[in-house]
Formats: sequence, C-alpha cells, structure tokens
Amino acid sequence: MTSIAKQARRAAMGCGVLAGALLLASCGGGGEQVSDFHPTRIIAFGDETSVILDIDGNANGHKFSVNGTALGTTTQIECRSNPIWIQIMAQAFGTYVFPTCNPAGSAVFDPPNRIRATVGARALDLATQIDAQLAESGFQEGDLVTVLVGANDVLAQYAQYPNVSEVELTNDVEAAGEEVGRQVNRLADLNAKVIISTIPDVSLSPYAIAEKAGHIDTDRQALILRLVTAFNSSLRLKIINDGRRVGLVQLDESVQQVHKFPGTAGILNSTVAVCDLAQSNLTPPSILDCTDATLIVNGNASTYLWADDRHLSYGGQQLLGNLATSRARNNPF
Repeated sequence: MTSIAKQARRAAMGCGVLAGALLLASCGGGGEQVSDFHPTRIIAFGDETSVILDIDGNANGHKFSVNGTALGTTTQIECRSNPIWIQIMAQAFGTYVFPTCNPAGSAVFDPPNRIRATVGARALDLATQIDAQLAESGFQEGDLVTVLVGANDVLAQYAQYPNVSEVELTNDVEAAGEEVGRQVNRLADLNAKVIISTIPDVSLSPYAIAEKAGHIDTDRQALILRLVTAFNSSLRLKIINDGRRVGLVQLDESVQQVHKFPGTAGILNSTVAVCDLAQSNLTPPSILDCTDATLIVNGNASTYLWADDRHLSYGGQQLLGNLATSRARNNPF
C-alpha cells in the first residue's frame, strides 16, 4: 500500500492548483488546449451520486442529495433545482436536459444526455453500464463522459472488518480502483472524452465519525481513510494520463480541504448530515425525498457537505460540479 501511495504521488506530479483554497483539485496531464471543447452530449457512469431517479414516473426525478422544490411549495420536487454535479456540468455547456429530469411544461423532445449510473453501483458494475451505452448508441464525436464510482466498494469492504483483515480489504479496494481505471481507459479507447473523479474521502463522513465513536478495537475512521487512499491511488495509477483523453478531478483532496478549512467553497459544516431522515416518507427513510424543507434545525443544503451519513449534499455536489466543469474546460480535449 505504501508503494502504491508513493507511485500515485509521483503520477500526480504536475497537477495544477485551482484558484482559491481548493488545492490540487484536478489534474489532466500535460499539453495545451488547441481549441475549446464543446460537448454535444453528456453520459454519466457510476453510482448514485450521479443518479436522478424517476420514482414518481413523471420525468421529474429525485436525487441522492438535497432535492429542490418548486417555487412556492415545500413538497413538490423540482429536479432542476439544487442540481447534482452532472447537471451542473451539462448546464455549463448548454446541454442540460437528462431524460429523468425533463418535466412536462418545459420538456425537451428526445434529450441526448444519458445517465447510465445506477444506485449502489460498484467498480465491477461499470463495464455493464458501458456495455448498455454501446448497445443503445455507442459513443460519438462530442461526447463527454463522467465517471464516479468506488465509494460503495470501500464501504462494503470496510463492513467486513474485523472478520476480514485490513491487508485483504486493502487488496480488494486496490483491485476495485484498478478495475475502474481499466474501464476509464476503455472509454478513452472508444474515443470518449472522460472526466473521472476520485471518490470522496468518506472517512470524513458522518458514517465514519460514528464508526470511530462506536468501536474501541482500532481507529475506524483512520481505517476507512486508508481504504479510500488505497482505492484512489490504484485508480490514479491505472488511468491513461496523456492529458488529452482523460481529465482527473481529485474530489478526495477537495473534501479534505473543505474539512480542514471551513468556509472553503462556501461549505461551513463537513461533519453533520443535513437531511432529517425522521421526516422522510419513504420506507426505509431515504434522502431521495429530502428537500430544503426537511433539513435539521438550522441546516442549509448549500453550506453542509453531507446530505446523509455518506452522500453529498447540494453543497458537496456543487463543489464537485464546479471542479469537473473547470477540468472539462481546461483539459486539452
């Protein structure tokens, strides 16, 4: 694990520094952009962080974050409000409509963007998602692909501790990171322009904080951090880093920066879940119906990092969306 971390640091050398307090937030390799890249379609792969789920069947989907509501209401979901990171990117490039967020009254006929990401997805699911896109329409000139998956792998491996040793868990998360890197390279070989994000540092999540408080056998928060680091290091080492086909967003480091310096990117709280799940009407309770009207006392969707114990709030999604948009614009695609 130490060797991989050292190699990853060497591979990450040359990353630029973003303006403001977000250091080392993204890296896309060398080279200069010859012309502006204007994607005509965005295709999202990964886990529920990139999902808009049409649970009401009205193309006005719900998100695993803090959902926005229609003006003047507290319960009517408005999927275009409080956008998740892929929506923020799409809006920045003028291709903002996804099929599961295309409500009546302003619906766009046959929106080209696609969400292949699935709820609960892990590294091994990425290949199936890519296959589904190939079966429908493949990849075209002007496609911008996003990938964010792996947090579920880390948390699933951690859940086996201490019945499975840390050495075995580390080997498994490294293999998962390598698999994601392999599929990212596959996408690049299919001529897609890829924005790949490292997984967030879930060792700083409310879940990890509670795990530390609830166990005395070892520092559980530190263990989760080691697994996150192992996954992201393995991913970084595997992806093509030629600076032209793949742009890397280092979400883990940005989350750490926000935690270390409250107020960075407008986020003031990086330890508490902002959604009050006691107000959820779903079974089991879920952030799928969390809105600005169902937050904890004095909670704020924009200034809290976490929606529940492991998923990003609107503030976290906005952080990621802005980083990814900057990477896509500055990468020499």
